[in-house]
Amino acid sequence: MNDDAEQQPLTRIPPYARDQLAKAFVTALTHEDAGTRERAEDRARRWRGILDRLADGSLTVGSRTPVAGLPAWVTPAVVRGGFATGEASAGGPLQPYEKEAARRAGVPADRRALFLHALTEAGLAELGALLDDGRYEVSVPEEAALLTVAWLVRSGQVTEAVELVEVLEPFAGRLRFTPRPSAAPAPDACAVHRRTVADAGRTLARRRPHAAVETQREALTVWQPFADELLVHWLETAEGERVLARTPDEGWYERGAALLHRYRLLAAAHTRCGKHRDPKENLGILRGALEESVAGRPLDARRLGLLRHAVASMVRRRGVPGSARHLTLRGRQAAQGALPSHHALAQLVLRRLGELPQDVGAAEVEPLVVAVTEREHQETGLPVGAPVPASVRGVVEATLSAPLGTLVERGVVPSAEVLAELVPQLVAATTAQGFPDEALRTLMAANYRAFRNRRSLLLLHLERQVRVEELPWVRAVSGQRGEEAAQEGAHDALRQLGELAVQGFPGTLLPNPLVRELGVLARQADLGAPMVEELAADIFMGTFSPKFLTAARIAGELLRGTLYERYYGIDYAAIRNLAIAEAGEALTRAYRPRTSPQFARLCTARAGASGRSSVAANGKVIEQAQILTTHNLATLVRQVGIAPEPGWEDLAGRCFRTVCRLVARVHHNPRPLATIKDAAYAWRQLIFFLALCPPAEQTRLLDGLDEETARHPAHVAARLAPALAGLHLVAAGGSFADDGTALGGRARRFLGWSTEEHWLRRLPLTREQAAG
Repeated sequence: MNDDAEQQPLTRIPPYARDQLAKAFVTALTHEDAGTRERAEDRARRWRGILDRLADGSLTVGSRTPVAGLPAWVTPAVVRGGFATGEASAGGPLQPYEKEAARRAGVPADRRALFLHALTEAGLAELGALLDDGRYEVSVPEEAALLTVAWLVRSGQVTEAVELVEVLEPFAGRLRFTPRPSAAPAPDACAVHRRTVADAGRTLARRRPHAAVETQREALTVWQPFADELLVHWLETAEGERVLARTPDEGWYERGAALLHRYRLLAAAHTRCGKHRDPKENLGILRGALEESVAGRPLDARRLGLLRHAVASMVRRRGVPGSARHLTLRGRQAAQGALPSHHALAQLVLRRLGELPQDVGAAEVEPLVVAVTEREHQETGLPVGAPVPASVRGVVEATLSAPLGTLVERGVVPSAEVLAELVPQLVAATTAQGFPDEALRTLMAANYRAFRNRRSLLLLHLERQVRVEELPWVRAVSGQRGEEAAQEGAHDALRQLGELAVQGFPGTLLPNPLVRELGVLARQADLGAPMVEELAADIFMGTFSPKFLTAARIAGELLRGTLYERYYGIDYAAIRNLAIAEAGEALTRAYRPRTSPQFARLCTARAGASGRSSVAANGKVIEQAQILTTHNLATLVRQVGIAPEPGWEDLAGRCFRTVCRLVARVHHNPRPLATIKDAAYAWRQLIFFLALCPPAEQTRLLDGLDEETARHPAHVAARLAPALAGLHLVAAGGSFADDGTALGGRARRFLGWSTEEHWLRRLPLTREQAAG
């Protein structure tokens, strides 16, 4: 959930939980898939437990400490919507590795006994060995706690180790504080992967044969050849197209009985295709007539007519079996039917994956997706040279372990959302860089990766999510970091990630998980670079934290006097004065203010809010905050120093292509508001990048916008005409009226949120339509 958005009142929370319980209950009762029903039953049990704990007061919604008796640093189990379940992620039954550890140590199989053993000389030696070889995993941050104790003890910081143990001890019987052993050491910090080899293996193992494809394969390889045999059998009785013009001999009936016996065997063995059972299909007609004849019953006129029509149509369409035309067609179909199934090839690739380490990515993926080799043909029967299908390749390519930029270039990272999933792996390494001791550096990187899997809580009253530096074991070793080296490394990583995100996905709002990771790096780099999240309109309560005003001031320092300021009608000088005044007021207070009321009033005034709250009205206010702050773009450019290649003009052009692509989706879209909002995001980035271009580049790009719209459907140019007219007007020195229009309504400022019908939904009339 958002760190800075005040959430909805508590009185509205229980209905959401009850709705989720009801949905899970209905799915558990009605879904056709057994696995889906089982998962829904599990969800229903969790939501039932949440409602019970809410009722008895052991669970509090909106708090950083939602579970009674557990401090904020304990990782809570969280379900959809940011609700804590009342359980700890590091709790629950003993894991298999814990049971094995207890057996080896000769202690009872419970966590307190394991905790106490870890503090003995033998236990500390075991933890020290793990620290040295790095062969351990930390799936939840708590599993790094006793490794940190061991590091402190062996580095001579016994007092700090004792203090940390005192913090952990009250929870020793409930939470697991020991790491899980691993066969492989920690991954390379410079390489990241989207999926592990094990993830890809599980995905491929879940694949089942495609029913329609296998049905077609059966038709091509079983039933069409059998239909040809029946056709040949009936042609023995024909003169021209007149079937039964010749009287069958005794051998014909015997061969017919053998064909019918084989049909019954085929029908029992090959059950995917049911077309052969249809008495109106040619195969069904030939088979039915043969059954009557073999049984000694003469064919009536109707059945004989159907038989002759079926035989004639089969010969006309494909030729007589054995003819050149028929052999060519059946050869082509046989080759098609002999192609290996995607399922079979997926099983082959699964075998290849099984030979690799499972808990990391793959350094190379090409050897995993090559065509079937001679050796594999001999082992599996798959044809040599059969290519691995794209659907299977995609699963394997997601395991590629490489620098993040390489993954973006190769399309393994197709969106900013996927980029955000991978960034914690890099940030973990950067966060740990400041620790000079290699073992501690590896441990803190593993701890950070686990911490970033911690799901956000639903918080009220501008409470912020727990940060990694609040974990007791992280605090215990924080003094070991070399601040100068850590700041430099964080700045380099922040600049790299900022450029990668902006260059790789222009026209896309930076997703909140990515913003949070950038914020971590910005704090470590001590750049004074506030990173602001996207706030949720449905739970927004009209307040902003002070960093929004700081971000707006930074934007003003970059954009004052530019096209961006003029287009959106911003007075960045006034915002600078506002920020200075608010900072002065903060110095006179004994506490740090948690909100920026002046920034909230400014956004509300710019949005023209009427005082009535609604999702759309909230969205208009939030959009103004994004306009004023540029939603982190100005901070990344001015404070961080990003300079994406190949330059601002290129990014602006790519943003406009994104705008056109999104506007094209508005046509005939019954619910286009989300698309319009995304198009406005891309438009705002277009204006931002334009504002950074030199005048000559601005002019060149503006002159080419109409040409770009011509590459899209005609309705795109018609819908964007008011927005383009407004942009050209401001670029030429004009301005909008207070309502965001100009030129009698023919020019409009492009915003995404509206409390009325958005003008982009209405397709403007052509001149001929208007005249008519």
